[in-house]
Amino acid sequence: MADYREIIDNGLWKQNPGVVQLLGLCPTLAVTSTVINGFSLGLATALVMAASNGAVAPVRRWVPDEIRIPVFILIIAALVTVIDLSMNAYMHPLHKVLGIFIPLIVTNCIVLARVEAFAAKNPTMPSVVDGFIMGLGLTLVLSLLGGMREVVGKGTLFSGLDLAFGPAAKQFVVTVVPDYHGFLLAVLPPGAFLGLGLLIAGRNWMESRKAIAHPLPPAALAPEH
Repeated sequence: MADYREIIDNGLWKQNPGVVQLLGLCPTLAVTSTVINGFSLGLATALVMAASNGAVAPVRRWVPDEIRIPVFILIIAALVTVIDLSMNAYMHPLHKVLGIFIPLIVTNCIVLARVEAFAAKNPTMPSVVDGFIMGLGLTLVLSLLGGMREVVGKGTLFSGLDLAFGPAAKQFVVTVVPDYHGFLLAVLPPGAFLGLGLLIAGRNWMESRKAIAHPLPPAALAPEH
């Protein structure tokens, strides 16, 4: 249980892919114009990461080092194809909005990094949990960034919900700022850079406050010999 607790803590906070490792910046900056877009792509990535870690961990001993990376990429590509075709079949409007970024999950360095760094060295169940939690940490960042940009850029929240759940879901769109004329910079790529910078700064500020409130004992700071 301690190992799983550490995996969760790393994925959601200490090693969060979005604001600590800064992996997958292309989809992070490109599709987070709304909460729904960011959450949908993040969840698809989390499912791919969990499935790819779970597929690699049982066979890692039988994959020669010379072809390790191509085999891992082939497994990831097969899983991404399943996700891509499923979204195209059941969430076609959302699939059109996310576009090329769903197939590009294959080349997302987050997915291959966790397969190589964790699944290739650990048992199946911890690997599945690690992949999903790392993906969930990315999903939280994508959703927060999308929410910030959507509120500032459009004055709404959850716009595009009908793309995933049909026209009836339009009633759940929240108008945060009535009669808002929009702020174009927020929905353009520069707005994504600024929003991500604010999220990183916020996390760093919280970590610094935590370090001040709970300083490490002198023994923990002493260099090892």
